[in-house]
Amino acid sequence: MSTVFIRSLILYAVVIFSVRLMGKRQLGELQPGELVITILISNIATLPLENTSVPLLVGILPILTLVCLEVLMSWFSMKSKTLRRLVSGSPKIVIRDGRIIQQTMLDLRLTVDDLLMSLRSNQIFSPDEVQFAIVETTGTISVYPKAAYRNTVQEDLGIQNKSEDPPCVVVSDGVIMDETLKSIGRDEEWLHSVLKQNDLTVDETFLAMAKKNELSLAIRREGKGNKGQ
Repeated sequence: MSTVFIRSLILYAVVIFSVRLMGKRQLGELQPGELVITILISNIATLPLENTSVPLLVGILPILTLVCLEVLMSWFSMKSKTLRRLVSGSPKIVIRDGRIIQQTMLDLRLTVDDLLMSLRSNQIFSPDEVQFAIVETTGTISVYPKAAYRNTVQEDLGIQNKSEDPPCVVVSDGVIMDETLKSIGRDEEWLHSVLKQNDLTVDETFLAMAKKNELSLAIRREGKGNKGQ
């Protein structure tokens, strides 16, 4: 039992390291090659766990080999557009100016239901509302609506506002986020000062968010009320 436990810990660490090394894509955003590697890694990792007579190295070595292969392939793909298209394919237009390109759907083996579902996920319920719809290499469909169906933005109304970064977390459950403070050009002395203005200490703070010039939100730990600025 202890052998299985130790093997599980080691393989868990190896798989986590391998996935981190390959990048941080969501499962639905994986390129074909990355998806294949991920599936192979999960299958190989189970072999030493299911059969303790299999040496642990027999499981770890193929995983590291596949990861190295994927990293090398990614590097070469960055340098070669041809290789990138060969491995990952290229985006395809399936709707142009409200017209569904049926031949492209046939080539991609994309059904009408698949297309309509993707449109609905983009808040579009009819293909004739779409200027362009493109099937990405990950299989997702990017949609660009016609002008009449796009959301109105401030630029359309002639409104000009200064762009600024959104608030970021500076205290999380009583812990100061040092890197975040540095990113907004502030220090702990400033943080303690603005929290004090809200009758709070760091230990009493459940969540605090700040912009460069101000504390935008301060919430007490549960049971102590909350106070925002």
